[in-house]
Amino acid sequence: MDDKLTIKINILDRYYPLKIERKDEEKIRKAAKKINDTVTQYQKLYANKDEQDFLAMVALQFVTKLVEAEEHHEIHPVLEEVRQFDKILEDLLNDNE
Repeated sequence: MDDKLTIKINILDRYYPLKIERKDEEKIRKAAKKINDTVTQYQKLYANKDEQDFLAMVALQFVTKLVEAEEHHEIHPVLEEVRQFDKILEDLLNDNE
């Protein structure tokens, strides 16, 4: 069974057809709503800007949050080191048996 779904997402009164996994529909719709809500907030603050400026500001805001999250949760290199040490210890313990 094909678990794909075709939906139309509205961002700033433009519709974008997307073919997505059915399980991702709610997440994608929430993301589009968040974009539109954030643009609306910027429109209230800055009346003389066009939609492209608002989209750029929203993109910058969200990607800045993403970068911050990556910096604070960057554990992959640490996990890899722990795995390497675990392997070394396991090898040492096996050699001593």
